Amino acid sequence: MGLLERLRKEWFIAGIVLVIAAARLEPAVGVKGGPLKPEITITYIAVSAIFFNSGLSLKTEELTSALMHVRLHLFVQIFTLVFFPTAIWLFLQLLSITPINEWLLKGLQTVGCMPPPVSSAVILTKAVGGNEAAAIFNSAFGSFLLGSSSSVPFTSIFSQLFMTVVVPLIIGQIVRRYIKDWLERKKPPFGTISSCVLLMIIYTTFCDTFANPNIDLDKFSLIIIVFIIFSVQMSFMFLTFLFSTRNDSGFTPADTVAIIFCSTHKSLTLGIPMLKIVFAGYEHLSLISVPLLIYHPAQILLGSLLVPTIKSWMVSRQKALKLTRQPKVPVKV
Repeated sequence: MGLLERLRKEWFIAGIVLVIAAARLEPAVGVKGGPLKPEITITYIAVSAIFFNSGLSLKTEELTSALMHVRLHLFVQIFTLVFFPTAIWLFLQLLSITPINEWLLKGLQTVGCMPPPVSSAVILTKAVGGNEAAAIFNSAFGSFLLGSSSSVPFTSIFSQLFMTVVVPLIIGQIVRRYIKDWLERKKPPFGTISSCVLLMIIYTTFCDTFANPNIDLDKFSLIIIVFIIFSVQMSFMFLTFLFSTRNDSGFTPADTVAIIFCSTHKSLTLGIPMLKIVFAGYEHLSLISVPLLIYHPAQILLGSLLVPTIKSWMVSRQKALKLTRQPKVPVKV
């Protein structure tokens, strides 16, 4: 396989490397308030485009079916809001005897309590080809559920979720009704479009990361925290994979993909306001925020790198299941 052909096949991974390099070279371009205005172009326009794209590509019956998949929703929400924070708390009891800064450890605990993000889990699920409808429901529901029960203004959360998730999704479904035949005939590259939007999100996220003065720790603490965060993400992704692929789980390979991303990702958009309210007046607020500021780009980077591997597993698993369900042809004697 030639270099150009290899790059064409692995364009998304190459894109990740390029956007991170660009963010490191000149982070001021993509930071909040910078020339690209990510607080508008990403938070509203890009996220709205993601869900309009989803509404356009998803069949209405798929959305309805996902809404009724109670077993999957319970798994994701219990893992996210109960198992995740409990496991992190137990893990931190061990870390408390180490010389790691106690405020960084408190920051890790707050990460465990955060809801899933609305955008990245959906995009990654779509990029793999998983149960996108289930990812949409659980990402939005998790943010809505935790946000409405916290000190973060309920009206602000509801209005943002409604305008960037619900409205574009409904509009996409309405438009789909009128161009359904054209969509089925032309088969637009919805997955590629979502992947391009994800590259934009990765770029602006790393611009914020590289430009953020709060991540001004000694190298030892920074390396330890980054290692812990990646280890936690990998461990929990593996756990959700194991639980959701058991023979008695009742989940399809596409369901497993949605579960992996929705159960292990955490929201920075909702998380930072929550931290500012809960820890208002704390002189160590910047240190408490560091784990979440690292977790957010780490989950996008790790998830993006795993897209080809998870997609390969899902496709092969679906083929294997399809073969086992085919009726056996009797052998003539």
